[in-house]
Amino acid sequence: MAECDWDTVTVLRKKGPSSAQAKSKQAVAAAQRRGEDVETTKKWAAGQNKQHLVTKNTAKLDRETEELQHQRVPLEVGKVIQRGRQDKGMTQKDLATKINEKPQIIGDYESGKAIPNNQILGKIERALGLKLRGKDIGQPLEPKTKKK
Repeated sequence: MAECDWDTVTVLRKKGPSSAQAKSKQAVAAAQRRGEDVETTKKWAAGQNKQHLVTKNTAKLDRETEELQHQRVPLEVGKVIQRGRQDKGMTQKDLATKINEKPQIIGDYESGKAIPNNQILGKIERALGLKLRGKDIGQPLEPKTKKK
């Protein structure tokens, strides 16, 4: 029996309460009875639907009469894009593929629904060879001279 001096150790652990159980009123009351430190904080507007409260600023916004909208591409620019594209025998899809954009964007620019983006306008200008920005809209684009 000399070979059998193994000590068996049994460890029993109780799991602590889950987070939902620890937050319940019963768990808090039990912890307070045991004299443990309990920290409670009240959340602002907890359990209330404060989503639709009328504030002072809301009334001020309601009195605002000016209607704010994004600036759109002028219809004149859309017509120039359309004419230049047709003169080169391109469809909206061809032009969109050439400038790496979606055909919907070309359609929006031609119909005047798009919000102007200088990068896209620059790509369209180079693809069609026409000016779309500034005073002389519709004029041929001057080729850039290389600086030495």
